Amino acid sequence: MTLNTPKTALLQPSRRSFWRDTRFLQALAQIIFVILVLIAGRWLVGNLLTSLDERGLDLNFSFFQRTAGFGIGEGLPFERTDTYWRAYVVGFVNSIRVIVFGLVLATVLGILTGIALLSSNWLLRNLVSAYVEVMRNTPLLVQLFFIYFGIILKLPSLQDRLTFGPFSLSNRGFYLPRAVPQEGSTLWLALTVAALVGGIILYRVLLRRRILTGVETWPGLKASLLIFGVPLLSWFLLSGSPYSIEYPELVGLRIEGGARLTPEFTGILFGLVIYTAAFIADIVRAGILAVPKGQLEAAKASGMTQAQVLRLVILPQAMRVIIPPLTNQYLNLAKNSSLAVGVGFPDLYNISSTIFNQSGQAVQVLSLMMVTYLLMSLSISAVMNALNARLKILER
Repeated sequence: MTLNTPKTALLQPSRRSFWRDTRFLQALAQIIFVILVLIAGRWLVGNLLTSLDERGLDLNFSFFQRTAGFGIGEGLPFERTDTYWRAYVVGFVNSIRVIVFGLVLATVLGILTGIALLSSNWLLRNLVSAYVEVMRNTPLLVQLFFIYFGIILKLPSLQDRLTFGPFSLSNRGFYLPRAVPQEGSTLWLALTVAALVGGIILYRVLLRRRILTGVETWPGLKASLLIFGVPLLSWFLLSGSPYSIEYPELVGLRIEGGARLTPEFTGILFGLVIYTAAFIADIVRAGILAVPKGQLEAAKASGMTQAQVLRLVILPQAMRVIIPPLTNQYLNLAKNSSLAVGVGFPDLYNISSTIFNQSGQAVQVLSLMMVTYLLMSLSISAVMNALNARLKILER
């Protein structure tokens, strides 16, 4: 460079070859990767279509309208002459039953167990800790086999069943009373739902008013009176009882009346609940310990009882820590419900397996099953994410 070089030349960046430009190389790498993925996908699809063509199969879903030819012993009414699609719906509903009841029961048991892990009672704390460690460190399928084959099927026969008041337990299932709708049941149910919705709205309005004005409005008491008072009042004011109770009774060699939980449903539900509750308990324990001790000391200093401290101070703050990992456990429970095939419960996976074994249309059935499980998982995630957004601390 000479002294006569213009200043503009000094300010201009040096020109580099485009193949040495980092941005060009990154874009080129991504383009090559996409091309390779498309080539691999085209090869896989072509190989699949060739294999299906050799076997006289195709990728349409019209086979779901064929006659199933097999029976399903539990769930919605189903006959052998019904279609594959009807069978798939029955399996889906059975899976939803297990998942919904499992989520509710596992949450309740997990919260109680997590609180017990922090109990000052040495015996209770160690018993619960042993339960959590055993459940967390053994495979779920092994637990299901033990519960179903080692406990449920070893219960007394129907004639020697265990009876606890109106409830009875045997190797044929768990029998309990059933509510039978009567005249006026629809109106009573509508009033109950309206009272529940109205109670929730009333609670939020009164709570907000108390926060803004500082005047005690008793939101919990007034909402409870509305939620429980309307159903009780309407029960007595309506002509006749909206529901009658039907009790199970032994008639000959079988029990008639009431409701029955089959051994298969009981096995998968009980197994999922106690397995998932062990993980939820550890999450609850960690969430409670995450609350600063100063909050606990301040609550006790204000004269609150231990139950009030837990309900009003500790758990509301711990929920912000609990919700994210709790979502993962809910998703695990939903996906683990497919292990029901191990105890013979006709869930979505079990019935889908029967459908593609009989029809030979494995690709369509498995694809539809994956989409169904995906939608169930996304639904759970959406609800939990909304709850998490509702509970998180708003930052300015």
